[in-house]
Amino acid sequence: MDIAHLIQTIAIYALPVLFAITVHEAAHGYVARHFGDNTAYMLGRVTLNPLKHIDPVGTLLMPLLLYFATSGAFLFGYAKPVPVRFGNLRDPKRHMVWVALAGPGANLIQAFLWGILFFVMRGSGVTEPFFIKMAQGGILVNVVMFAFNLFPLPPLDGGRILVGLLPYRQAEMVSRVEPWGFFIVMALVLTGIVSTLWLQPLMRLTYALLGILWTPIAMIFG
Repeated sequence: MDIAHLIQTIAIYALPVLFAITVHEAAHGYVARHFGDNTAYMLGRVTLNPLKHIDPVGTLLMPLLLYFATSGAFLFGYAKPVPVRFGNLRDPKRHMVWVALAGPGANLIQAFLWGILFFVMRGSGVTEPFFIKMAQGGILVNVVMFAFNLFPLPPLDGGRILVGLLPYRQAEMVSRVEPWGFFIVMALVLTGIVSTLWLQPLMRLTYALLGILWTPIAMIFG
C-alpha cells in the first residue's frame, strides 16, 4: 500500500465527502421540520456542522479498513442517520417521500455545483491538479451517493420513497424488510448486484443529465 498515495487521496476527497454527507443529512432534517417533525432540529441535526453527522465507525473506520483491505478497489461507509418521526409529519405517507428525496436531491445539486466549479477553474486557467481532482471528486462522490441512496430497499432513501409511493398493503410489506435491510444491501453490494444492475446504469443516466445542465457553463468557460 502506497501511504503517500493514500494521503493524497484522502486530501482530495475529504472536503467533498464531508460536504456530501453533511448536506445530505441536514437536508433530511430540514425537510422533515418543514413538514411538521422537529425531532432532528431539536437534536441539533439540522446543521452544516459535519461533526454532528459523522459516525466514527461508518464514516471513518470502515472506509479506511476497506481501502486497505481491497487496495482501494472497494469503499463503503455511512453517516449517522437523521432521526425522523414520520408519524409527526402532517401527511406521513406523502411527506415521507419528500423527506427521503431531500438527501439524494442535495447530492445531485452538489454534483452540479462541483461541476460548475470545475468548468470555472478550467476556463480561468487553473491548472493545479489538486483542485481539479477535488472538483472531479466532488462530482463523483455526490453522483455515487445520489444513485446508491435511491436503491429501493429500506433503510435507504429509495426504500422509504418506495414505501411512500406504494399502496398501504404493499408499503407495509416492504417496510418489514427494514430491520434486515442494511445486511441485505451489504450482501448485494459485496456480490456486485447493486453495482451492476443499479449503481452503474443510474450513474450513467445522472452524468448524462448533468452533462446537459452543464452545457451552457461549458460553453461560457470552455
